[in-house]
Amino acid sequence: MELKLLNAQGQAASNVAAPDTIFGRDYNEALIHQLVVAYQANARSGNRKQKDREEVSHTTKKPWRQKGTGRARAGMSSSPIWRGGGRAFPNSPDENFSHKVNKKMYRAGVCSILSQLAREGRLSVIEEFSVEAPKTKLLSQKLKDMGLDSVLVITDNLDENLLLASRNLANVLICEPRQADPVSLVFFKKILITKPALAKIEEMLA
Repeated sequence: MELKLLNAQGQAASNVAAPDTIFGRDYNEALIHQLVVAYQANARSGNRKQKDREEVSHTTKKPWRQKGTGRARAGMSSSPIWRGGGRAFPNSPDENFSHKVNKKMYRAGVCSILSQLAREGRLSVIEEFSVEAPKTKLLSQKLKDMGLDSVLVITDNLDENLLLASRNLANVLICEPRQADPVSLVFFKKILITKPALAKIEEMLA
């Protein structure tokens, strides 16, 4: 498998050899879906709290007598079927939303995503990616000159200038290879990987 090697202007200068075991996999939609759902679910925090019939502030007095009124039987106004009553199965703050994904499945899913990105021409390699100063304007102009509007840049080490310059750009994310998650890989239109970062990815997913 060969990936495009871009120059500073964002044009394809040459090609870089990449292993087929990582960038030549078949597209496994079911596995990628499972990976994305699990990643988003594991990011959830169980912070919802609802009250059950014991916790709502209601009197325990019987609303009316059991028989003779013609109305349905009622024991107390905190019943879940009453307006303002407690929930039958309330959400709890310690609710666990996490999904388990095996390491082998995770690696295979990420390889499948990278392979599909390479086939679609959304993944490219660049020698280096940096800016001279921590200025958003500089990075924005650099991406504009390269014809990029939504991009994930995977670099071998996080340059402080690059990190600070990208913080205020909504469609730009700078990260290291170990921080590249499935959701970001799927979300951004273009993926840029520096040459040293490509070597690290190959080592991680080998």
